[in-house]
Amino acid sequence: MLDQTDQSILALLRENSRLQWKDIGEQVHLSGQAVGNRIRRMEEQGIIQGYTTIIDASKVSPALTAFISMFMKTNDHQPFLRFISNCPDIVEAHRTSGEGCYSLIVNVPDQTALNALLDGLLAFGNYRISLSIGKMK
Repeated sequence: MLDQTDQSILALLRENSRLQWKDIGEQVHLSGQAVGNRIRRMEEQGIIQGYTTIIDASKVSPALTAFISMFMKTNDHQPFLRFISNCPDIVEAHRTSGEGCYSLIVNVPDQTALNALLDGLLAFGNYRISLSIGKMK
């Protein structure tokens, strides 16, 4: 489905999604127009689903980052899925195999907000939490 050039384009976009097509083309030995055509094709196929900005929350406002493993107490996960969809503090949610049912990445402004979120999660099951003490990458 994807050739090596497409893979190279994706790697460059992962590094910096604001790169100009012309600049990408110079690195993958294509014209900017050819790169644009490949990117549009990957967008239409759903390979590229969007572009994002990664913000260092600690520079915007003091924040806590927590990694939460959820252990559901019921097989009906729909209420939980609605809860996490409507909670802006939950920045990522993954359904997982192994230990726990879901892994959540949470950014909250302070301990009070974290406690409120954890209280909300208790309605759906138990959790295990780890707090980030520093981002490496």
